[in-house]
Amino acid sequence: MKVVFMGTPEFAVPILRALILSHDVGLVVTQPDRPKGRGRNISSPPVKSLAIEYNIPVVQPTKLKGNIEAYNLIKETKPDIIVVAAYGNILPKEILTLPPMGCINVHASLLPKYRGAAPINWAIINGEKVTGISIVKMSEKLDAGDIILMKPVEISDKDNALTLNSKLSQVGADALIEALNMIENGTAQYLSQDEDEATYAPMLSKDVGHINWGKTKKEIVNLVRGTWPWPGAYFCMNGKVIKVLECSINNEEINGRPGEVVKVDKEGLCVACADGSIRITMLQPEGKRAMSVDEYIRGNRVEAGTILI
Repeated sequence: MKVVFMGTPEFAVPILRALILSHDVGLVVTQPDRPKGRGRNISSPPVKSLAIEYNIPVVQPTKLKGNIEAYNLIKETKPDIIVVAAYGNILPKEILTLPPMGCINVHASLLPKYRGAAPINWAIINGEKVTGISIVKMSEKLDAGDIILMKPVEISDKDNALTLNSKLSQVGADALIEALNMIENGTAQYLSQDEDEATYAPMLSKDVGHINWGKTKKEIVNLVRGTWPWPGAYFCMNGKVIKVLECSINNEEINGRPGEVVKVDKEGLCVACADGSIRITMLQPEGKRAMSVDEYIRGNRVEAGTILI
């Protein structure tokens, strides 16, 4: 089966690799090279690097809608099917209807829950215990196509968005190959989604990471886990932004108003919230490297009673 693959970030790499090893991938479509990191050096998408490794042609359009050149490249490849995994752009109708077997998407949630760009992050932020992979036949409506296959994946209390991303990408690779085999041999069944059950996972903005100390300790810990590594959960102290890299629920009976530092020692920074406190153990001050709280308080004065905002 001839395949065109469309994907961009690290999540899509194991999926593309599994596809390369099992099918004829004639073209990879990915996002343009862009500045990345603190040095703003131009960086290629991870998917592009893998495609080059296997000598697969790559195209990097800034947009697909109305892009005749990109459309013709895909058409000339003569794909039986297009596979999409975290590509980063909505596919126009002319591409959705191009391959005879249609387009299928590897989506990192159990649809119809968490449609949208950031399902992994929002599942953790919202305290879900289970998420998963859905293989769906794509339609014009975002993540609303018929479901071919779903694979549940447990979210552990130690998972953050990075570790869960890795888990789901591996499951997604296996699920995709299983679904393609079903499509090829004619055994695939297509289940329509229940629109009444649909929820959404919009793209994260930096503001999502701003800690609201009026939330519960569990909600704050989940925010830290779900926004790592980007945009990161953060608070402001003495006019400076500080990211929280690691924290946990503090089981000590310590009272304070939300956002108040209630205890400071080498074990961490205890901060009051709606129903108790959390213990911050790793942080990153604005413009500096990551460090333990023990290291931070040796060079910065933080006293009990300080209010974090």
